[in-house]
Amino acid sequence: MNLILLENSDFVAPGRAVLFGRRHQHISEVHRAQAGEQLKVGLVDGQIGSATVLYADAERIELGVSLQQAPPPGLPLTLILALPRPKMLKRTIQHATALGVKKLYLINAYRVEKSYWQSPWLAEDKLREQCVLGLEQAVDTAMPQIELRKRFKPFVEDELPSIAADSVKLVAHPVTDTPCPVDIDTATTLAVGPEGGFIPYEVEKLQEQGFSSVHLGPRILRVETALPVLLSRLFPAR
Repeated sequence: MNLILLENSDFVAPGRAVLFGRRHQHISEVHRAQAGEQLKVGLVDGQIGSATVLYADAERIELGVSLQQAPPPGLPLTLILALPRPKMLKRTIQHATALGVKKLYLINAYRVEKSYWQSPWLAEDKLREQCVLGLEQAVDTAMPQIELRKRFKPFVEDELPSIAADSVKLVAHPVTDTPCPVDIDTATTLAVGPEGGFIPYEVEKLQEQGFSSVHLGPRILRVETALPVLLSRLFPAR
């Protein structure tokens, strides 16, 4: 936890926050912070700053908080991601959040098993938990927006044109001759398929909306590996 992420509900007075549970445990056991010591903190969807430990015991910790720094900018990216299997979903959300993705659509595809959509990890609070872990890792406070779309064709035909308007449109697909571009530094919509990739029909539907197929080389990568590689190529050192 490189950043202690605060909620508005943590504040008991202006500039004073009280923490319990996981964050209290982390501060006590990892930082081993004592009264008078400082920690790096940030407010969800707000600024980053520092906090001085005012009081700590086995149940709670009270902080004096000063926020004055803007969070790092998010990527100029809309990510269209075929729903990964539940175990991979948690890691993928954390990675995407830590890398600066701020708008994410989880969509259906032919190779997405129907059972994936029944996962409890798709509940709003569970997705938010993974986003929080990603923000804490990256020292960021801007919460990503995650949307679920269970029907591929209506999403691609009816919603995607406006979502991807005025952006570079790319679909990661290993069966193509075009390598992924590097350092494009412009608004981008990136579609990433499930394990095994999008089927030809799905790639064709995306291409009908102006998407270009790109690859990462001869190696076939898992989604959780391919996503960081794609983002680091498209937006290096942001």
